[in-house]
Amino acid sequence: MAIVVQKYGGTSVANAAKIRRAAERVTKAVKEGHQVVVVASARGKQTDELIADALELNPNPPTREMDQLISTGEQQTVSLFAMALEAMGQKAISFTGGQIRMMTDDVYTKAKIRSIDADTIREQLQAGRVVVVAGFQGIDDRGNITTLGRGGSDTSAVALAAAMGAGECEIYTDVDGIYTTDPRLYAKAVKMKQISYDEMLELASLGAGVMHNRAVSFGKRYDVRIHVRSSINDVEGTYITHEVPQMEGILVSGATLQKDMAKIGLLGVDNVPGNAAKVFAKLAAAKVVVNDIVQTEVSDEKANLAFMVGSSDLRAAREAVEAIKDEVGCERLFIREDIAEVSVVGVGMRTHYGVAERMFGALAKAKVNIDSITTSEIRISCIVDRHQGEDALRVVCDVFELDKPAGQRRQ
Repeated sequence: MAIVVQKYGGTSVANAAKIRRAAERVTKAVKEGHQVVVVASARGKQTDELIADALELNPNPPTREMDQLISTGEQQTVSLFAMALEAMGQKAISFTGGQIRMMTDDVYTKAKIRSIDADTIREQLQAGRVVVVAGFQGIDDRGNITTLGRGGSDTSAVALAAAMGAGECEIYTDVDGIYTTDPRLYAKAVKMKQISYDEMLELASLGAGVMHNRAVSFGKRYDVRIHVRSSINDVEGTYITHEVPQMEGILVSGATLQKDMAKIGLLGVDNVPGNAAKVFAKLAAAKVVVNDIVQTEVSDEKANLAFMVGSSDLRAAREAVEAIKDEVGCERLFIREDIAEVSVVGVGMRTHYGVAERMFGALAKAKVNIDSITTSEIRISCIVDRHQGEDALRVVCDVFELDKPAGQRRQ
């Protein structure tokens, strides 16, 4: 019997009616001959509510206690899900991350998976049960509960699919697939039939909220095809899979806008070997996730170093660079919080020219000023004023015709 992993997000299990609907989908898969592992998130806004409760009591709560608290949301969901399945006549059992020994490191609130004991799940599947696992959580070597951070339930699901040898992981959500950009910001966005792991990794790292980059990384590394689809209907969604030759014919697959960003610049840093390493070692020690990095030599003696962080990491990043700036000879710190990043992504950039010209030309025509530019092999990103971010995204989508299916665009 083929093993299927189905993940249900918070909006898909927000209340009893939605849990029943998801459970009906699971029983259907069982009747079709599959062994089913379900990964579930906390219901609705429950995690946000728990965080708000914690912050009301302690503005700077210990991260271990935060993980102990917010992991309870998923534990409630999986128990309720198993109860719903049992009421439908389908045997089921729920597990926490710790009970299936989803082992992680001890970086609380941002833990990374190290290993999963698949034997416990296999035993229950062989007994004819659906296994319902709490997403987003694991345990460290000392038995402490850990959580995986943003998108953690997606990561749990794909990691379980890899551990169980499932060829596909179905991610059920409140949207019916992955669109060329956020339809809330660009109403003409169209759904993609498929997208490569590399493109999805770029889009996820740039703020596309449908999938988290760690989940996509697991899929790529362990050859798990990911199917992002609607929990409301049975319409085929979007497949995240290995790159195929026809993908190179698509110049730009998608575009993103990140608003919750900040830029930190260290101006006039001593231009000597090792200073950049010192700065980023300090940031790593503070658990700050750094995005685009730009270093520019301004003279034989001095250089400027700038990087992007999420707004949620700004405080920790600021404290880290304040602590290191004198050691690296920094003359002045520069921080911008009024910025956004608009990006385009496509594996077709490897074999086509003119992408940058079209993007910059469209922004110039719309009178959107570019603060800085970063690129990868399949991505171009521009930092712009935050108040112009949505306009920038729309003109970029228009110029690359992201309102049309891939085969109908001008390349």
